[in-house]
Amino acid sequence: EKNLKLEEKITVLQQQNEELRARIEQNTVITRQLSEENANLQEYVEKELKEKKQLSRTNEELLWKLQEGDAASPVKPPPVSSTSFYRCSSGNSSPVKVRTLRR
Repeated sequence: EKNLKLEEKITVLQQQNEELRARIEQNTVITRQLSEENANLQEYVEKELKEKKQLSRTNEELLWKLQEGDAASPVKPPPVSSTSFYRCSSGNSSPVKVRTLRR
């Protein structure tokens, strides 16, 4: 009788062991997927930061050219407001408030 109880307990423990191995395998797959997704998101953020820096440099260059043009031009264009409204090129129709610095 004691042997039967021990054999039943062994069977239950083996089933639990198999279930835990399956969960470990499933968690390993999910961990790999999340790691891959994280790497892709980090790459995307790096590209976005690089693009943002480039746009910022271009904006500074254009502002500088505009100001240099103002000094050389006999006719002054209308003053540039310190706050301008732009529409996002991403298709978002709401205006975005952008602060520009005057030099």
